[in-house]
Amino acid sequence: MFKFLFERDTWQEVWDSLSKNKLRSMLTMVGVWWGILLLIGLLGSAKGLENSFNRLFGSFATNSVFVWGQSTSKPFKGFQEGKQVKLTLTDAKLIEENVEGIEFVVPRNQNQSLVVRGFLSGNYSVNGDFPLLDKVQKKKMIVGRFINQSDINDKRKVAVISEDIYKQLFEKDAEVIGELIKINGINFTVVGMFENGNVNMGPTSDIHIPFTTFQQIYNQGDQIGWMMLTGKPDADISQIEEDAKLILRNLNHIHPEDKRAFGSFNLGKEFAKITGFLVGMQFLTWFVGIATLIAGVFAIGNILLITVKERTKEIGVRRALGATPFEIKRQIVVEAVSITLLAGFFGIISGGWILIGIDSAFGQGDEAVIVNASVSISVIFISLIILVILGTLIGLIPAFKATSIKPIDALREE
Repeated sequence: MFKFLFERDTWQEVWDSLSKNKLRSMLTMVGVWWGILLLIGLLGSAKGLENSFNRLFGSFATNSVFVWGQSTSKPFKGFQEGKQVKLTLTDAKLIEENVEGIEFVVPRNQNQSLVVRGFLSGNYSVNGDFPLLDKVQKKKMIVGRFINQSDINDKRKVAVISEDIYKQLFEKDAEVIGELIKINGINFTVVGMFENGNVNMGPTSDIHIPFTTFQQIYNQGDQIGWMMLTGKPDADISQIEEDAKLILRNLNHIHPEDKRAFGSFNLGKEFAKITGFLVGMQFLTWFVGIATLIAGVFAIGNILLITVKERTKEIGVRRALGATPFEIKRQIVVEAVSITLLAGFFGIISGGWILIGIDSAFGQGDEAVIVNASVSISVIFISLIILVILGTLIGLIPAFKATSIKPIDALREE
């Protein structure tokens, strides 16, 4: 059926048709070229933005919410307005046991402390944490390790520091693992150093020590500063937030309508907004790109109608020599698809260079807005399939026009 596509005469005729008026042929392809370039450029940029957000939030379990205690705004059960709400490990455990959809509950503590090494010192945030934190907020370790369960059980005086702390308290290229730093006058052994993240959710994390050690040296008892609740992948994080706050209200004797008693930041809800924005942007990109392609393909159809009019006599001769209407239609459709695909290939190449330029201009460094702007091979194939379909459909219009003229009338055409 497709044997004619491999015949030299088929492509010689396509070439003759295009080369008769080179300027017109080039201008005809501009619309399709621009449509593909626009589609590739916008989709690649949208992907670059998505990569940027993924890198920004990559170390976080995004289906999470942070909850902390504040002060009450309503009196309740004998307690006056303004009561300070303090969360405890018991609160965290009951939330983990009773809230549906919870995957992890991570209690955390923090204090500002004087940290000294030799003659260098500074005030930094010291965090009391469990090993579980490394699952929901993955640390990019440069050397060493994060806190482990043995550190918790034995209340070890070990610390995991950030790269910034290392630069401020250690000499360049100095060994860090096994070195001692003083936190509030107590010696801690450094067991790991992590890379500073692109984004901080909640208070800054300069130094991590075991939660149990933090309890002991800061006399925290059962109290916690805040907790991070992570939902299962298919869980509704907004519902988890509401259920957790309901339990906390009951445990801490808070008025049911008191909105100030607990503070929270719903990372899952904010991330969903970003994801929705990216999906909308991709949809808009496909809409604009395909609309531009359709406009370009219609231009090709109009030019082919003019070409068919100019070739009326030639078509008449071919019909008189025995060419069937199907063969005439087939040839014109092949010409339409060829012009469309040729313009599309140029558009894909141009779009690729545009993405390389965007990546060079905006995709370098830790603060890059667009990271690895690119499109997948599947997008390229889909674009080419759309071009073939549109080229075929638009080619049918001049094809039917060409075969609607009787051979004898075509031969009389001057």
